[in-house]
Order: sequence, then C-alpha cells, then structure tokens
Amino acid sequence: MSPRSGAPTGPVPPSAALLAWYDIHRRTLPWRADPLGPPPDPYAVWLSEVMLQQTTVAAVKPYFARFLARWPTVETLAAAADADVMAAWAGLGYYARARNLIACARAVARDHGGRFPDTEEGLRALPGLGAYTAAAVAAIAFGRRAVVVDANVERVVARLFAVEEALPAARPKLRQLADTITPDERAGDFAQAMMDLGATICTPRSPACALCPLAGGCAARAACAQEDYPRKMAKRDKPVRRGTIFWLEAEGHVLLRRRPPRGMLGGMRALPSGPWQEQDPALADAPAPADWRALGGGRHVFTHFALDYVVVGSLASDRLAEGEWWPIGRIEEAGLPTLFARAAALARSQTEKA
Repeated sequence: MSPRSGAPTGPVPPSAALLAWYDIHRRTLPWRADPLGPPPDPYAVWLSEVMLQQTTVAAVKPYFARFLARWPTVETLAAAADADVMAAWAGLGYYARARNLIACARAVARDHGGRFPDTEEGLRALPGLGAYTAAAVAAIAFGRRAVVVDANVERVVARLFAVEEALPAARPKLRQLADTITPDERAGDFAQAMMDLGATICTPRSPACALCPLAGGCAARAACAQEDYPRKMAKRDKPVRRGTIFWLEAEGHVLLRRRPPRGMLGGMRALPSGPWQEQDPALADAPAPADWRALGGGRHVFTHFALDYVVVGSLASDRLAEGEWWPIGRIEEAGLPTLFARAAALARSQTEKA
C-alpha cells in the first residue's frame, strides 16, 4: 500500500504506519466488528454513525445498546412508530437525526429489501445520509475505498500537513489531503484508525505526539505548533432567545404536548411552551388560564442559539386542557428532550417543596 501523491514523505507510508498501530491499539466499541469474528453489520455501523454525529462515544454507547436491543434489524426499526423512536432518542440531541433515522430505515426496508446499498453512491441516495455517513458506512461496513472525514480526522490531517486555511473553509482541502493518504485496501480500518488516533492521541489539547505513529511526518509537530492546528475562525456569539415553559398539574398528572413535526425538537413530546424570541414572551400561548407562578429557570444552548427560559407552574382543577396528561411519578418515561427534562425536574423539585 503506497500513499497517493502529495502525502508526507517518510520511511513508512502513513497508511501502513497507522494501520500497524491500529492493529494493536484499536478501541473496542460495541458497534465495531471483532477482527476475528463475522463481518461488520451494516445496520449497526449505520446506526452508530448517525448517533455519533456531534455526540461523544460515551453518550452514544447506552443509546446504541438500547436501540439495538429494541430494534435489532433495520426492518424492525422501519416498522416502529415515530413517537417510540423519538422517545427512545430523547436526551441524545440533534433530533433531526432521529427523524432521518426513521426515514432511512423505511427506505431501506421498502426499496432495498432490508439491505443497505453497498456503494457510497447508493448510500448517498438514502434519506438523511450525507457525504460523511455514506463514506463511513461504505468503508467500514462494505470495505469500499471511501474518504471518511469527521472532526477527529480533520484535526489529524490539518496537523499532518500544517494546513493554514481556517475551518470551516478548509474542509474541501482537508478532504482532498485525506484522500491522498487513504489506502485502496483496508479503507474501513484506516477510517477507524484515523478516528481513534484523533480521539486518543492527536487530541485537541496536549496531543501525545511521542505515541503517534505519524509523528515522523507531521508538519505541525516539526514546527512545534501542534495545538495551533486546525486553524479556526473566531466564533461569533450565539444569539439569545427567551421563552416560557409551562408546568400544569392536575390529579397527579402534568400536561404534555407533541411538538410540531418540523422545527426545533420536531415531533417530540414536551411540556407546553410559548414562542422563543428576543423579547420576553411572558405567558403567551399558555395552555390554560391559570394562576401561574415562577418556579425557576435556566439556559439551554442549541446549535444556533441559546435559550433563556423560565418555568412557570400552576394547578388545574381537572384534566380538560388539550394535550397528553402524563403521570408525574413516571415523567422520566415520557422521553422528554433534555431541555424539557430539566424543566420538569426543576418544576417537580419546586412544587414538592411547596
């Protein structure tokens, strides 16, 4: 295996050095196939890759195990109710991924007989599969040569070649450079090796260069500037919006509502809330006329904005308000997104004190 043109020079091609390191130091992860066992399960590879987008391995592990136990095949996931899948996803964040998960599973079951396409092109045609996920599944599940670039790989490549362009504008160049060192053989192992290297050795802070199999050809290390890469544009402050979350109790139950299928936290079960906007919405869109009292508040940070929220609570004499009345003692089973789970915990703690 020889690196393609433009790769760093050295006594051993980067791909060979990295794969030799990976054979000894590979991480054991629940979605990875045992080298001595059966080949990778494309369903497990796809499921893990969707879950791992912008989410840590530690956070994904329990969700992956629960999903695989409940829906062991793509056909069983395709047959699941949207609400069940969204509830099982609750707390993992970036909920558009869950909606895409359902759509993709149904497309695979309906259009492909329950078998994932085995090429990058075929995978890209599935709903919700972007360039990264399609490349990762093609390489890891099917052994296709594909250039797999996540945040860990971006960091490794940016340091290896001392790429001066700043992210995110540098991404096309980083992918091109990753292509120059991706081997024709063992592309899936190479992709996972790059991810492991970025996660365990070539870390954002204090990289362990003495243990790195690519250290000899790393331009950033040669300049003693490892932590200066990848270059990044200065972050803009996120806009701040304000909102009110309503905790309405009646007969040991609390009112929940299903959020609209499109938009923030689309399709998720949640506490009622008013508009999220720059100005304080006060009690706009309250679920019922009531004597609302403030129970507390907090800040929740989404991808594109931060939400300063206030939780207000009240008692109702009956359960006539429109929505789903959920037993307060089983609120943890409702599958609330993190924002509303925190609001519910705050409300319960305050109402129990009263």
